[in-house]
Amino acid sequence: MSIKLIIKPDRGFGKIKVKLSDEIEAKILELSNKFGVPVERILEILILEDFKDPPAINIEDLEKEISELEKKVWELEMEFAPLKFKAYNLTQENKLLAIELSGLLAENVQLKRFLKKKIDRNIELRKLITYYMNLGG
Repeated sequence: MSIKLIIKPDRGFGKIKVKLSDEIEAKILELSNKFGVPVERILEILILEDFKDPPAINIEDLEKEISELEKKVWELEMEFAPLKFKAYNLTQENKLLAIELSGLLAENVQLKRFLKKKIDRNIELRKLITYYMNLGG
């Protein structure tokens, strides 16, 4: 495909015809395919839009900012790690207490059967025990 650019004035008969170089044509086609925009729209943007240079980026300032952010992250990690460890320990303790409570409930049921007393099925307590036994993997 060879791109020929024809620019017509609003009034009059003069028009300008330009054949684009293969390099420019390839770039325009690449942009068209990349963004899914017709070639005509790419040319219109190139000719009519007022492009501005991107703001100057100071790499040193960005590296300094990244370094400061990394430092803050490590400080937060140092504060968070002990809390995470304590939370894990509490989870494990709760799991052990739930197992112990489950055993005591089973023992209580057996004693009530032995004494021929009414057995209470405490469903809410069983759900709570199941919840704590399933915590922490």
